[in-house]
Amino acid sequence: MKAFDLSVYLVLDPGLCAGVGMVETARRAVAGGVTMVQLRDKRADTAAMIATGRALQAALAGSGARLIINDDVAAAVALGADGLHIGQGDMSVAEARARLGAGAILGLSVETPALAAAADPALVDYIGAGPVFATPTKTDHKQPIGFDGLAAQVAASRLPAVAIGGLKAAHVAQVIAAGAQGLAVVSALCGQPDPEAAARTLAQAVAQARRSV
Repeated sequence: MKAFDLSVYLVLDPGLCAGVGMVETARRAVAGGVTMVQLRDKRADTAAMIATGRALQAALAGSGARLIINDDVAAAVALGADGLHIGQGDMSVAEARARLGAGAILGLSVETPALAAAADPALVDYIGAGPVFATPTKTDHKQPIGFDGLAAQVAASRLPAVAIGGLKAAHVAQVIAAGAQGLAVVSALCGQPDPEAAARTLAQAVAQARRSV
């Protein structure tokens, strides 16, 4: 059984995290309640992803937070990472699963209810649903869908969903009300003066929102 918690999902950005670095940002954010950490660096080659991934594994050891690699399946396999996240334009889900093995977590980005419905629970473990809002951290994203669109994607899928796209602590209640398990954030944590405190605010908001549903 794959145990993972989508409540507060940090997507690392090397530019936004430049002040203290991705590894230290992740360490502090996990101390505040982040449950999943995704290493996303579109400019890094596989060797660089592996090097950063190893540093992240050391920093997160014993925390219970899961390390997910964005797109680079070779790095994910070399690291023995907890999982991989891919988009619709990356390798096929079947190929990703074959290379990862059955035990790893596989996440898939979706942008429409049809894509959400098509995500196969035999291969995929969770969906990244969105984008809820436009975000400068991912310039090639699809048209923002808002919370109604998020709810439609979540309802269409047979998998747990994490919402993504310009989300902040103020949006947590609406994310949870739409049926998502949690929210994936970049700038809400990367580049913040106190990533631990910011993560704690998010984690507490998720817990409170779940009690209110």
